[in-house]
Amino acid sequence: MDVTATVKYTIPAVSKHTATVILVHGLGDRAEGLKRIADKFRHDPGLSHVKWILPESPVRKVRANMGLEMPSWFDIEAFGFDTVEDEAGMLQSAAAINRLISTEVESGTDASRIVLGGFSQGATMSLLSGLSGHNRLAGIAVLSGWLPLRDKFLALASPLASTIPVFWGHISDDPLVRPDHIQASMKILTSLGMPFSTPGDECRGLTYNVYNGMRHETNEKELDDLKDWIKKAIPD
Repeated sequence: MDVTATVKYTIPAVSKHTATVILVHGLGDRAEGLKRIADKFRHDPGLSHVKWILPESPVRKVRANMGLEMPSWFDIEAFGFDTVEDEAGMLQSAAAINRLISTEVESGTDASRIVLGGFSQGATMSLLSGLSGHNRLAGIAVLSGWLPLRDKFLALASPLASTIPVFWGHISDDPLVRPDHIQASMKILTSLGMPFSTPGDECRGLTYNVYNGMRHETNEKELDDLKDWIKKAIPD
């Protein structure tokens, strides 16, 4: 399957463009679902220099949803993530997302001024794309995601992976992405040599924040923390 990441929205910087954020939507969603975040963040004076790119996945059958067709970066056999993963679909989508990054770099934005992030399946694709690609990004933002292909990830990770800051936000009682998935993901990232960040130095290493809640979603505190982290990752 030839996978493309179609850019649905390109939202220009309010002031002079010097950095870019690429936001990747989750399963069954579209780029519109993350546009509210870009629209909210872009008017913060500390992010007025940021351009926002919102790609959209192909539509495909998803076995976990009874084979119904929906926007999806890869197939999911069953929710719970203890089944065989769609490695081919994941790698194809990662390549498509990395092509978006390369296009942005070729247009004049250095990779060190690009943040890649997303929600749920989009967060998972951001981790795979950003940590296996050849660019040293300014950071990767993970909202309610998980690290895919854990048995192979150490071999897939680029030599630059441990140097890329990661913001990881998670809802405490998320019914889909369980704490054991998060802990397994963290173990792999730290085994790459990625340190946990320290207060005041959040853009070096892994920043992990847990927010109270019982749903697979984001909340305002998480988005406020993400906004502050992006300001540090790609300051004006």
